[in-house]
Amino acid sequence: MTSFDITETAEPWVVCVPQGEAAVHRQLSRLEAKGGRVHHFDSRGLMTEDGLYRSFAEVLQFPGYFGRNWDALVDCLDDLCGTVTGGVGIVGVIRDADRLLEAEHFPLFVSVLCQGADRANSSVDLDGFPLDRPAIAEHFVFEFRDFDREKVTQRIEQNDLTVTTGDNFVAAALDPEEWH
Repeated sequence: MTSFDITETAEPWVVCVPQGEAAVHRQLSRLEAKGGRVHHFDSRGLMTEDGLYRSFAEVLQFPGYFGRNWDALVDCLDDLCGTVTGGVGIVGVIRDADRLLEAEHFPLFVSVLCQGADRANSSVDLDGFPLDRPAIAEHFVFEFRDFDREKVTQRIEQNDLTVTTGDNFVAAALDPEEWH
């Protein structure tokens, strides 16, 4: 049994799973059935920060003014439009995430994805005022060929995140004591 639902506007924002995890694929199908979008990323394009910015800008159709830095990535993830999300939600699936696990930027990357998704999944701005758009389900799934729950957990555990684990997943969300 999973303790996450990537079709809804609820934590966790990042989920790491073995490749082909049936529960994730059922949820992806459910999201697409209600009009949401699934976008796939090849981990080879995410091995460097520049490659990561380029891949996200291309796959998620970021605007031309995207600043190609971590803060701009958070902002663009928060501002995704209906053509990318289907007006319902989005899941970014990173295939073959094993190679990313040792990348120096991997822990920061997970934190940035959580920051952007946390904002997109909210119907209020950072000051608590209502937004002029509904909350949009936004999640990211890292699929591992050789899923090592303990190794993944060690790499993404950091002060600003809450990390939870199950038999076949490691999940991350922003730590509310640090962020809210």
